Amino acid sequence: MPFDPTPQESNRNVLGGVLAACSEKPLTGFYRDGCCNTGPQDRGLHTVCAVLTQEFLTFSMSRGNDLSTPRPEFDFPGLKPGDRWCLCAARWKEAYDAGMAPKVVLSATQEATLRIVNIEALKEHAV
Repeated sequence: MPFDPTPQESNRNVLGGVLAACSEKPLTGFYRDGCCNTGPQDRGLHTVCAVLTQEFLTFSMSRGNDLSTPRPEFDFPGLKPGDRWCLCAARWKEAYDAGMAPKVVLSATQEATLRIVNIEALKEHAV
């Protein structure tokens, strides 16, 4: 189901502050603007700013989402451990439930994430 944030949500993080940038190298975000913004087109709710680990990348690949392999045709560089990336909130929660969630940058994680993941889980994995 698409998510349409209210104007108050669109630029706030899970702590209630202004949403910080997640990453420009590699350039992340559903809108490839460096932030974990969301909107009606973002069916995956790419709102969790994560610091990727090899464990998570392997987990994601096992779920059919290969984030490691470069895809030049989509201007996708392929990700490696240590990269910051806007993950789908549901995938992050799935990894959390499996004990494989990567760390989270709370100031860069969009508040819509709280519709899927509770703040305690996010704080438990905060960098």
